[in-house]
Amino acid sequence: MGYASSIRAEWQFSCPDWVERLREGRSLVPDLPLDHAEGNRAVQIFNKLRLPDVPGQPAMADAAGDWFRDIVRAVFGSIDENGRRQVGRVFGLVPKKNSKTTGGAGIMVTALLMNKRPRAEFLLIGPTQEIADTAYQQAVGMIEADEYLAKRFHPIEHKKTIVDRLNKAKLKIKTFDMKVLTGTKPAGVLLDELHVMSSFSYASRVLGQITGGLIPNPESFLIIITTQSDEPPSGVFKTELDYARGVRDGRVTRGGLLPILYEFPEAMQTSPEKPWQDPANWPMVLPNLGLSITIDRLLEEWQEAKEKGEEEQRRWASQHLNVEIGLALHTNRWTGADYWLAAADKSITLEYILEHSDAVTVGADVGGLDDLWGLAVIGRHHETRHWMCWTKAWCQTDVFKARPEIAEKLNDFAKDGDLVICERTTQDAEEAAAIIAQIRDSGLLPEEDAIGVDSWGVTALIDELAMYEIEEPQIRSVPQGGKLSAAFFGLERKLKDGTCKHNGSAMMAWCVGNARLEQRATTAMIDKKSPSSKIDPLMALFNATMLMAMNPVALGISVYETRGILEIEVDSL
Repeated sequence: MGYASSIRAEWQFSCPDWVERLREGRSLVPDLPLDHAEGNRAVQIFNKLRLPDVPGQPAMADAAGDWFRDIVRAVFGSIDENGRRQVGRVFGLVPKKNSKTTGGAGIMVTALLMNKRPRAEFLLIGPTQEIADTAYQQAVGMIEADEYLAKRFHPIEHKKTIVDRLNKAKLKIKTFDMKVLTGTKPAGVLLDELHVMSSFSYASRVLGQITGGLIPNPESFLIIITTQSDEPPSGVFKTELDYARGVRDGRVTRGGLLPILYEFPEAMQTSPEKPWQDPANWPMVLPNLGLSITIDRLLEEWQEAKEKGEEEQRRWASQHLNVEIGLALHTNRWTGADYWLAAADKSITLEYILEHSDAVTVGADVGGLDDLWGLAVIGRHHETRHWMCWTKAWCQTDVFKARPEIAEKLNDFAKDGDLVICERTTQDAEEAAAIIAQIRDSGLLPEEDAIGVDSWGVTALIDELAMYEIEEPQIRSVPQGGKLSAAFFGLERKLKDGTCKHNGSAMMAWCVGNARLEQRATTAMIDKKSPSSKIDPLMALFNATMLMAMNPVALGISVYETRGILEIEVDSL
């Protein structure tokens, strides 16, 4: 290919001082052994491009933040002496209104001008047709704003394609779609707003096709520029974000991914004092501040969001400050959701509960084939009498066909070990019964009212439990609907006062966020927000709560071990 480069050093993409760099407004790109001549040439090209939809059409040198130039310099200045691009992947996490789409179009026009491969194909992919159209108009506008570029490139409007007349290379602007992207072998790809794409059931497969198509070209690259998700991260977005964080923090050392993450450190995001709400801290995550966005404008929007309630505050913060949502709150939520995340304790496992409890109750909620099969265990600590909760769920493969919009989330929960995707129909009942038998054998199940079930759909579980000689009166049908209100009102109080902890699974956080509280004339009910918003493991927890609230005594424990021996003084005769 004839590439020339001075690069012969090892590459290290971690950035351990990233918090200090954010506070000081410095670049998030570590010191890399770049070919500075090529990198600076690419930056000069990028700087000369003009904003097409702004009065006066200012050059990117004046209108774009340095974070764009960091990406350009690293990507185009990293081709080694063998023609291989060392910065082959970039993951940029940047809030809204930092000109991601416009800057992304500029990067891809720069890629066309830096390209040396005849008939190379570059892709700029948007999550929706609207975003893809915007990106195309920005790219074409930049070309039309320059006399030389207008002669060199030929835009084809109906194909959303820009052709280089010199070497027939193409920039295609496409929508993220399974059919559109099949079989492509691009030289470079930019994905805009991956967090939106990750909601599609086919997202991971499409990204796999894209990355696979890049392999034949040693100088190929993949740039992802996205905002934080306005829901708890899931699917391919969560996978890529977690990987980028691992590289940034030095936990992941393989691969050529450059993380550029404009986000507050976790302590600032999760602190009860919420320091991210202080506008003085906002410049840390706004790389285009003073160009496409101002603090005053953000303050106006923030005040409006606060007036609309906590749900809108979280959504706004996720989009404009990259604050990660740990649990999706909504207006008609179960009140326990407000205290759920603070009650997480990762040390709680089933084994921990069995070791430290004086009694255990179990709840089960068996949904349909397109639902989850939930099991919940509550142990009462033998010293503090605080509650410790552990949950597990199963699902049939039917749910992936019936609810493809949550497929990526379910796969995430399966990777975490909190959800089992059944390979055979009876696997859920068999494994749940085995867990309950394990608890029984520990001597911690009460003699009566130990296993709370919703009477609907529990036949398979009852049959499996009979194999272990677990039957009535240990199994109890728990009334549902409004009669279950004692459980969710009682549990939310224990979550708030700290006397109930749980194992902090992402699956349960999702289920809790899906729960909707319906106030009736004389009672209240818990339901789900939508058919795809599953809450079965949470309902199982409420069933277990109803039984633990009855202050049970374990079958294998003497009453004297919990109450003590009652001593009575008798006067001597």
